[in-house]
Amino acid sequence: MSIDSVVIVGAGHAGVELAHSLRKEKFEGRVVLISAEAVYPYQRPPLSKDFLKGGGDNPLLLKAEALYEKMGIELKLGRTVAGIDRDARTVTLDDGEVIAYDRLALATGARNRRPPVPGLEDPAVLELRDLADSRRLLERLEGLSRVAIVGAGFIGLEIAAFLAEKGKSVEVVELASRVMARAVSEPVSDYFLSYHRGLGTEIHLETGVTAIAHEADGVRVELSDGHALQADAVLLAAGVVPNVELAEAAGLAVADGIVIDDRLRTSDPAIFSLGDCASFPCAYLDGRQIRLESVQNANDQARLIARQVMGGDEAYAALPWFWSYQGEARLQIAGLGIGYDSTVLRGDPAEDKFSVFLYRDGRLVSVESVNAPGDHMASRKLIEKGIEVTPEAAADPATELKKLIV
Repeated sequence: MSIDSVVIVGAGHAGVELAHSLRKEKFEGRVVLISAEAVYPYQRPPLSKDFLKGGGDNPLLLKAEALYEKMGIELKLGRTVAGIDRDARTVTLDDGEVIAYDRLALATGARNRRPPVPGLEDPAVLELRDLADSRRLLERLEGLSRVAIVGAGFIGLEIAAFLAEKGKSVEVVELASRVMARAVSEPVSDYFLSYHRGLGTEIHLETGVTAIAHEADGVRVELSDGHALQADAVLLAAGVVPNVELAEAAGLAVADGIVIDDRLRTSDPAIFSLGDCASFPCAYLDGRQIRLESVQNANDQARLIARQVMGGDEAYAALPWFWSYQGEARLQIAGLGIGYDSTVLRGDPAEDKFSVFLYRDGRLVSVESVNAPGDHMASRKLIEKGIEVTPEAAADPATELKKLIV
């Protein structure tokens, strides 16, 4: 059957890129983009970086406002989808409007994980997931002197660095034994732990938050080790959970995300999913199902779906890469280090410029670079092309990585 209409639920990086990629691929049918937020779609990463540092200037829009109309994209702001009728191929919006689709794409994203801790509803508890959260933090910034951050992942540490640079007293509570434990190797964790402590931030590892209690002069954050922190505010940065409820209610397969195949199709071939909410078979992990939270993954999946709509039959095999800017420290990651069994250090952490090469069964699978953008760019190509880089070559600073690319 011909495809005359595509409806996209979610207007983050994935949803917006898909809508525009459809037009770039010369799709001439109806494109409807549904956003739960009432503002034009904006870039998410700057919310914990440049947007905060800029003092809340206008967020960087993903696309110019006029471009949606120019490209014939129906952008429905401040609207949510109440349900999907897979038999009729329609979605019903919160105000009762029914929209038909030939293909549906679920780019519903993720939301902050809220651990079962008493007191999380206290107004002193802040989050950072969307534009409103970022503006709320900026509005309160001047009146804050002590901030407790729950979680030492990318977001938690990015905010910690920002607050420390603003002269705030910052304490970070992390349940794992090292910072960014899910994302990076031990040498990189060790470097960033030292880096943040050098900024004056106190980090409590292998420690959980058991309760948050409101007091006259702020909040009391009770810890699993029996100690307590006094703070003016608490920032919750304990990871995210995918928004799968809409898909689950429609009877689609769900398991730590909306389950999709290597063509990014759900268990219903008329429905795609992409971005932070989607669990896909990763070509770099022998087909293991994973879910990634990155702009690269969102954009690459969007472009592939656009090609699928136009008749393509391409498997998703884009190389994952990530970044995190924490104060003056720039972390860039190429590939996935999941299951790595050995590491090789290139450069010297004491000089604030180095890379860690991660190997699995003798094969290079990931490179984590700190203030070494040249290493990062070369490594992306090397891993993508499957070019062998011996541990000896990786460790030798005289090795010009870009010359290994053929």
